[in-house]
Amino acid sequence: MLANGITLGYSTSGKTSFTNLTGLKEVPEIGVDPEKVDNTTLADSVKQYELGIGDAGELEYKFAFSNTKETDSYRVLRKLQEAGTVANFEHKYPDGTTVLFSGQVSVKIGSGAVNGVIEFTASIALQSALEFTDPIGG
Repeated sequence: MLANGITLGYSTSGKTSFTNLTGLKEVPEIGVDPEKVDNTTLADSVKQYELGIGDAGELEYKFAFSNTKETDSYRVLRKLQEAGTVANFEHKYPDGTTVLFSGQVSVKIGSGAVNGVIEFTASIALQSALEFTDPIGG
């Protein structure tokens, strides 16, 4: 499956009606890396581990930079940042797999060069677990 067609939507009023952000160029890995917790006892001959709580890290999305309309992703996300809003997000893959989460966003405009496009990065600090939904309901 190609990455083409992945969308990122946001909502400030629940988890059912999302507005897709425009200009999405790159998405992060989605998942959780659980912390490996040492649970070795003096009777063990090799180290014993348990998986602790997970860390999904900060989710960084790259967008084409545009700031000419109220609906441009940069302007929308910057307003969420300035207000300190915890928003809901829907990361949706072309096959219908969805990942719902909430978080606070911060935006940063990238550098530029001759013949280089300007992008911005939206970093989302998670405020919830990642909720995966498979396209076939499994």
